Amino acid sequence: MREIIFDTETTGMDPGAGHRLVEIGCVEIYNYRPTGKTFHAYLNPERDVPEEVVRIHGLTTEFLADKPRFMDVAADFMTFIGDAPLVIHNAGFDMKFINAELTTAGHAQIPLSRARDTLQLARNKFPGQPASLDALCRRFGVDNSGRNHHGALLDSHLLADVYFYLMGGAQPELFDVSRTSNFAVSDETATLPEKIIRAARKFIVPPEEIEAHGKFIETMGDKAIWKKIKSA
Repeated sequence: MREIIFDTETTGMDPGAGHRLVEIGCVEIYNYRPTGKTFHAYLNPERDVPEEVVRIHGLTTEFLADKPRFMDVAADFMTFIGDAPLVIHNAGFDMKFINAELTTAGHAQIPLSRARDTLQLARNKFPGQPASLDALCRRFGVDNSGRNHHGALLDSHLLADVYFYLMGGAQPELFDVSRTSNFAVSDETATLPEKIIRAARKFIVPPEEIEAHGKFIETMGDKAIWKKIKSA
């Protein structure tokens, strides 16, 4: 199944208060693994970026001044996502912004039903446990050491790995010999337990079943595969 991991960065919390998108990042996945195809754009919000928000994602008003507007990339964005489900961490936030931008650009909104919220998935799977993207990266052993700031494409790549594990993907410890109880492990070698060789089992077929099978073969004529094997 084709899905799109999707994330945004913004100038604030509420598009209704005039806040806009400043970055979009998408990662295509197929059967829960990245295909290598991505969509990424920095966007000119046509307004200032508050300093407290710059501290979160590092995107300043000056940096974004020469970037395209959302309406300039909207068609390419919609083509990239196609009709695939969107996988989003805290989907309500990002969907609120992308739909506000799509409306302004004259495009149809994306139904919220197309979004799969990994924040809610994590809360359902691990009740009472931290469910931020950083917390889930730590839980699943996903390397997020390069995440000094929030970034839509970087976070989409991280979320792709987190989503794989959330959906039941193989855990790293399954491949770590030193963490299993079935092996005797030293610093240099891992020794498999001694293999037990059992004698071959014998199966006795009752005479009446042999006779019934023979009669069945005769009903099939020369096409019976058992006759061909016997003649060969």
